[in-house]
Amino acid sequence: MFPPASARQDADAPIRATDSDASLARLSAVKKGYLTDPFIAHFVPRAQSQPSRPPLINIGTTIRSESIDDLVESWMKLCILEGLKCQIVSLGAGSDTRFWRIATGSHKDLVVKYIEADFAEVTAKKAMTVKKSSTLMASLGDPSTVIIGGGGTTLSSPVYNLLPADLRKPPAEGMQAVIELLDKDVPTLLLFECVLAYISPELSSALIKHFASYFRDSAPLAGIVYEMFGLEDSFGRVMKNNLKARHVDLQGVAPYNTKASLPQRFLSLEFTMAKALTLFEIRRQYLSEEKSKSMSQVEMLDEVEELDLVLSHYAITWGIKIPEGEKFKSYREAHSPWMNWELHTIGSSKSESIDSA
Repeated sequence: MFPPASARQDADAPIRATDSDASLARLSAVKKGYLTDPFIAHFVPRAQSQPSRPPLINIGTTIRSESIDDLVESWMKLCILEGLKCQIVSLGAGSDTRFWRIATGSHKDLVVKYIEADFAEVTAKKAMTVKKSSTLMASLGDPSTVIIGGGGTTLSSPVYNLLPADLRKPPAEGMQAVIELLDKDVPTLLLFECVLAYISPELSSALIKHFASYFRDSAPLAGIVYEMFGLEDSFGRVMKNNLKARHVDLQGVAPYNTKASLPQRFLSLEFTMAKALTLFEIRRQYLSEEKSKSMSQVEMLDEVEELDLVLSHYAITWGIKIPEGEKFKSYREAHSPWMNWELHTIGSSKSESIDSA
């Protein structure tokens, strides 16, 4: 049984604050020149006067962002190969700008529905920010089709929808409004960026299973998870204790103590394929020479060993569930592009990314 709403609001404030931390980190990376994002400043109060973050945070934020961007881009290209549209659902989206980066890029007509869900306090703030910005509103279509509701906590438009949701509730209840907006015949991508660590493993599995059941026979379902893992060593224990001191409990990380355990989040729910990479591996193996050189020229990094230690405790996991049946037989073949959804080399001048749109 959940505590009274007033108590939950106080208890949830530290978790909501992690979104502010992430937004400030992204803004810092953008201002320093690591990333390109013309929209993040809209979501950070007094953006121009915010101090820069240390190089370690800027680099980690950049690797995280560009890796997820590449996987999202690759997923959309899988749909293009089949002549399909797609849907994206970002749970615990916070102040993420991905919708606007896609909406102003080359794939703007590919996404038929983009849904973000988070705490009501977060969605209310975001809805107000969007409504007040002519730049952000321009990507939503005819202003007359943009509706603020739910006491200011929801925003709906033909493609983009912002909804309040508590991921700790049973999915049949907490995700009902999200499911009602989706077309079950359209390939769908779920995004979880630093979200599932804050809820129990049982709830996170139930959440993914709920979507998997909805798309069971009708369309491919994909998921991308970015989380910390392997927190049973000395570094991990320090991280958990530091967050506990801020009243943030990482109750969802316990089953994921090794990199090998990460794909099981999806495979245990009968996903067809799942893979994982640590940010350390991505930095060492997936950054182009061009990207590595440009990052090293932005600012001096003295804490290389500390950076490697931090990056070794964060990972990106992705998986795809392809429906059974003759219609999707070619998707399930070993050589199929769907079964070989991969992270590509990041930062090549020839590559197209959401951030560079």
